[in-house]
Amino acid sequence: MRIAKIIGTVTLNRSLPEFAGASLRLAVPMSLANLSGSEEPAAEELVLWDEFGSGVGELVALSEGGEAAQPFRPHDKPVDAYNAAILDEIDLNPAQIRKLKTNH
Repeated sequence: MRIAKIIGTVTLNRSLPEFAGASLRLAVPMSLANLSGSEEPAAEELVLWDEFGSGVGELVALSEGGEAAQPFRPHDKPVDAYNAAILDEIDLNPAQIRKLKTNH
């Protein structure tokens, strides 16, 4: 699972029947440097399935790959990224971040 920031909404003109009622968001994965404010996000954007109503600017926990389709079992959905949670707060410990950086 990774943390991502919602940067937009995806609207479909036509889609597979499996996407009926889908709410899709555009998100950019966040690294530790992004979360601590020392770098701007530079990862490739993802389209994720969102059942929670996340909005632009919110941080979410996302699962990818096969795990992203698990909430829909036994039905098949062509989903590669799924919003598993909207994050209210992330508390980063500056001392732990420095320790992680010096161990690499």
